[in-house]
Amino acid sequence: MYKFLKRLLDIIISLLTIIILSPLLLPVIIILLLTGEHYVFYKQKRIGYNNKPFKIWKFATMLKNSPNIGTGSITLKNDPRVFPFGRFLRKTKINELPQVFNVLLGDMSIVGPRPLMEVDFLRYPEEMQKTIYKSKPGITGIGSIILRDQETLRSKAQKDGVENFENSLAPFKGELEMWYQKNASFGTDLKIIFLTAWVIIFPKSNLAYRLLPELPPTPPEFSLT
Repeated sequence: MYKFLKRLLDIIISLLTIIILSPLLLPVIIILLLTGEHYVFYKQKRIGYNNKPFKIWKFATMLKNSPNIGTGSITLKNDPRVFPFGRFLRKTKINELPQVFNVLLGDMSIVGPRPLMEVDFLRYPEEMQKTIYKSKPGITGIGSIILRDQETLRSKAQKDGVENFENSLAPFKGELEMWYQKNASFGTDLKIIFLTAWVIIFPKSNLAYRLLPELPPTPPEFSLT
């Protein structure tokens, strides 16, 4: 029943999002065509359901050749590869909206583990790799809420001279995704959808730990508060 309700919710929310936000999506498309490198969508290979790869959709926010420039797949705060309009899209998470098409097609869900690039997925311990994508990856999820501004965390780590930040972050990200696998339910998904909207409005809020008290505690070095 949970899987049926989850898929039904995915279809309803993705269709409503496309319809309701079309007045926003169309201006974004026009601005992207007129600025940056004049391309609209960015498609990238990610790990998906049952560890099978798929192409995720996003609005373009960076130079096309970004993976081969500077810090590669890692984006830092004030990264020079990001277009000025791209910074706005990333800050507001509008760049993630095209993923509703992935949801409609069945590659993703509204709520689930974040779809990782292979290089980041391989940082997880082997047992986590076997379990995390037993459910479809999501546009949002508990990892997206607790670690909602990883660009800032990466920049701070770089400034503090922290080596192998991504490797040290991976176990905690994995713990959060494993928590979701153990606690996945229709009610949990609704709470995560609410919390996603909440932290966009109140980015410093720790409401997640009050609504979901069983969450693994955030190590101080990965805290945004």
